[in-house]
Amino acid sequence: MNPTRSFKEVIAWQKAHQFVLKIYRFSSFFPREEMYGLTSQLRRAAISVTANIAEGYVKFSNKDKRRFFNIAQGSLEECRYYLILARDLKFNQDESLDILAEEVSKVLASYIRAIPIK
Repeated sequence: MNPTRSFKEVIAWQKAHQFVLKIYRFSSFFPREEMYGLTSQLRRAAISVTANIAEGYVKFSNKDKRRFFNIAQGSLEECRYYLILARDLKFNQDESLDILAEEVSKVLASYIRAIPIK
């Protein structure tokens, strides 16, 4: 693992941040009545991915780092479900979000595997 000075240099965070930005654009087309429902839930889950990567980055123990990155993975899976629901409800469709979610998942999993278990 290359040393980094900030969570912003972590590729998993960078890809997850791009995912959040796309989620905001994607969900802006949802029906107005979903503002406090699916729109809010999807956006919060997407933000949770990047926020947990950032929080985990500064943890001193590897166990804590892995825990926060695992929470980020859980939030990403939550997003994947919301994307399925949005499609099934015919709110919006963007296949590139699925591809980006998969990229984030793979990079995050690699990052977690690179953290030594002590």
